[in-house]
Formats: sequence, C-alpha cells, structure tokens
Amino acid sequence: MLTWDGIGEKRFETGVDHGVLYMPNESGVYDDGVAWNGLTGVSQTPTGAESNKTYADNIVYGNLISAEEFGATVTAYTYPDEFAAFNGEVIVAPGVTIGQQPRRTFGFSYRSLVGDDIVGQAAGYKLHLVYGLTAAPSEKAYATVNDSPEMIEFSWEFTSVPVGVTDYAQTSVIEVDSTTTDPGALETLEDLLYGASGDPQLPTPDEVIAIVGGTPTATNVTVTGGVASVAIGGTTTNVRFTVAAWDGSAFTPVVGGTEVSEAAAEALVLANGVHKVSLSATAGNYVPAAQANPFYVNVT
Repeated sequence: MLTWDGIGEKRFETGVDHGVLYMPNESGVYDDGVAWNGLTGVSQTPTGAESNKTYADNIVYGNLISAEEFGATVTAYTYPDEFAAFNGEVIVAPGVTIGQQPRRTFGFSYRSLVGDDIVGQAAGYKLHLVYGLTAAPSEKAYATVNDSPEMIEFSWEFTSVPVGVTDYAQTSVIEVDSTTTDPGALETLEDLLYGASGDPQLPTPDEVIAIVGGTPTATNVTVTGGVASVAIGGTTTNVRFTVAAWDGSAFTPVVGGTEVSEAAAEALVLANGVHKVSLSATAGNYVPAAQANPFYVNVT
C-alpha cells in the first residue's frame, strides 16, 4: 500500500555553488577550467518537446514530439576574466576591452544541494555538467549609489548545441547525484572537474558514464625509472598509460600522445631525463582518484 511523506522521504533541492567555466582547446576538448565565483542562480529553461498531432480518419493518427533544446539563465555578481571571450569581449590593450565580438562555445558545471527531513541540506548534492554552451548578450543595469546600495547582478541566457552519447540521443546536460553514486567514482569525477591532479576538465558524457557506471581498475600501480624505459608494476588490468617527456619547458607526449598498454609503455625506447606517466582506463572502467595522480620518473 502506498504511503506519503515517510521519515527520510521528504527530499528537496536548494542552493547553487561550485561553478566552473570550461574552455575548449582546438580539438573541442574541455581541458581547461576556472572557478566561477559569485553565482547567485542557475535556472534551466528547456524548450521544445511539444506535441504535433496528425489527424486521419477523424481521429488522432499520430503524435510527433518536437526536439527538446536546453537553455538556462545564469545570474552572478561577477564572472571569471576568462569568460570575456565567451561574452563577446576582447581585451585589446591593458584595461581596454571591446564588445560585440564573435562568441565562442564553452562548458559549465555547478552544484546544487540535496536535503531531506532528517539532516536538512547536508543530505548530499547534485553535479550539473553542461556542454556546448553559447552566452547571449547580458543586461547590465547601472544605478546611482543611494542609501540602499546594491551590487550589480549580471544575467546571461545560455543556449546549447548537444553532444553525442554512445547508445543514447545527444544531450546538453548530465546530472550526477552524490546520494546514489559510488563514492569512489564520484571522487574520481570531482578530481577531474576541479583539478585535484591536473588542470580542471569537463569529461565527455561517455567518460562520465564510464567513471560513475564503471568499475575501478588500477590496484597498487607503481612506475619507476629504468634504463631507457619506464618500469611499471602492480595490477594494471584495463589500464592505459600516457608517457610524456620533459623538454625543458613542457611535457611532450611520446609517440604522439597515444595511450599505450603496460607492455608497450615498458618497451618504449626513451631518451634520458624526466618523464610523466599518466593512467587512464579502458571503456567501462575508471581509475580511482587516489591512483589518478601522474607519476614522475627519471629515465637513465
């Protein structure tokens, strides 16, 4: 028999924080993120999914549903300097900005709190990951300072071009609920989003699904320097490695940045010097956050 409003079943969402702006590289990968401070609101406003009925034989013969499109209104008291390029602004000289310039696409993530009737707002949170965004021009309402001064609140309308997801229709947004997601997988995802072990990045929907729906792969992996190669030990089933060499100013991936297997990584002929070895997982798996940090080794 159905019951309503049981203890611990009164759930709600509130708040918005942990905003991050992600900038795509030349390949469209969101591999560079910056914190977005001062968020005051994110209102998702999807459109479409409208009924379009067709009539025949004096009845409703079919009902086609229009495509659904993602939209959002974002409000904040400030925004990252890096957002200027996505807001139609270009800095032409120190302190000088021109507007009405071409607007680039970007990625965005934020967090909302999940509460219930037992622990209040501390029950958990949801991560909202949004892709392919474009910001429309925003209103800036300047007013005289008076006896009730207020900070200017900026507002933007975000629209999106959805991205592909294997075995599913394209999507613009993914939500991850901390109250039901595996804690280890959630930690790994957040390490990527917030840059715990490298530059903050927004993983693709397929990568998110692989992390939160996959199984951990690496166990006690070790990487040490060897003679003209790196030595890899531990349990490395379903693990791939990327080896990059330090050229004096940056780490340059070896063999074109291709991820290689353990045996291939150990067999690479490397020049002497410092190398960085990063772990990644095959499809359906993920590398636990505690083992996701890159290894730095000296090849002799």
